[in-house]
Amino acid sequence: MTLAVVATAYGGPDVLDLVEVEVGDPGPGEVVVDVRAAGVNPADVKSYSGAWGSDPAALPKRLGFEAAGVVSAVGPDALGPAGPIRVGDEVIAYPVAGAYAQRLIVQASSVLPKPSTMAWEPAAGLLLAGVAAAHTVVATGVSDGETVLVHGGAGGVGLTVVQLAIARGARVVATARPADHDLLRSLGAEPITYDGGLLERVRAIGPVDAAIDTVGTDEAIDVSLAVVPDPHRIASLVAFGRAKDGIQTLGAGGDKGEDIRDAARLDLVRTAAAGKLTVIVARTYPLEQVRRAHEELFEPHGPGKFVLLP
Repeated sequence: MTLAVVATAYGGPDVLDLVEVEVGDPGPGEVVVDVRAAGVNPADVKSYSGAWGSDPAALPKRLGFEAAGVVSAVGPDALGPAGPIRVGDEVIAYPVAGAYAQRLIVQASSVLPKPSTMAWEPAAGLLLAGVAAAHTVVATGVSDGETVLVHGGAGGVGLTVVQLAIARGARVVATARPADHDLLRSLGAEPITYDGGLLERVRAIGPVDAAIDTVGTDEAIDVSLAVVPDPHRIASLVAFGRAKDGIQTLGAGGDKGEDIRDAARLDLVRTAAAGKLTVIVARTYPLEQVRRAHEELFEPHGPGKFVLLP
C-alpha cells in the first residue's frame, strides 16, 4: 500500500484527501517509481474542478501528471525513451496518472533519466510545462537572430519558453511584473511591463518576428497581431477564441502537437543536463498539505513551480 491524493468529488481543494491505495507489481512495459517529488500544475486543478467535465464514474480521481523518483521495480521489456530502465535509476516520469503519491506504477515509455545535476524538486517540474513551451517554440519557428515577444515570461511555462528561445539564438523580449525583471535578465531576456502602453513599448524595441502567449489576454493577442507580420508566427496556449485571427492555438483547446511534445521530453532532459535550462521552484509542500498547495497556486506568488514532497 502507498499514500496517494484523490479527489472524492468535483469542486475546490477541500475535496482532496490522502488515502491508501494498492500499488501491485509492474507488468510488461511498466516500472514502479518511489516518488521523491511531484509537480503541481493548473491542469491538476482543472481535472477535479469540473473544468474538464464532472463524470461521477471517474471518482475518486487520482491527481498529478509529473513526478521524479527512484525506480524500485521493473517489469519485462521496460524500455524508456532513453533505453532500458533498471532498479535504482533516478528518473522523471511524464506523462503519468496519479503522480501525487509515495509510489506509483507507470508506463516505461513515460520514464526518462533524471539529470544528475538536478535536484528532485526542479526535476519534478520540468516536463509538463517544458513540453508546452517546446511546442510553442517549434510551432512559431523561432530561429537564430530573430526577436521573439513572450507574454507572461515569468510564469511556469513562460520561463521555459524564454530559455528555449534564447538557446535557439533568438533575442527575447518578455512581459512580466517589475518584481520579476531581474530574474528574466539573469536568463538573458529583456523584460518589459505589461501595464498600459504595452504596444508602444514593444514597438520601441524594433521589429518582432514571432510572439508566444502564455497568459491569454486580448491585449497580449492584439499587441502580437500589431507587431508580428505573419499571424501564423503567433502562438497561444490559452487564447483559443482568437484562432479566428489566424494565430496558432496550441494545447488542449487547439493543436495538441502530441508528436512534438513527445519528442521534446528527451530534448528537455538533455538541455537541462547540459545546464542550459533551469526550472525555478517557487514553493514546496509535504504531500499532506496538498489542499494548501492548490489554494495558494492561484494566489499571488513568486515565479516558478509548486512541488509536493511525499
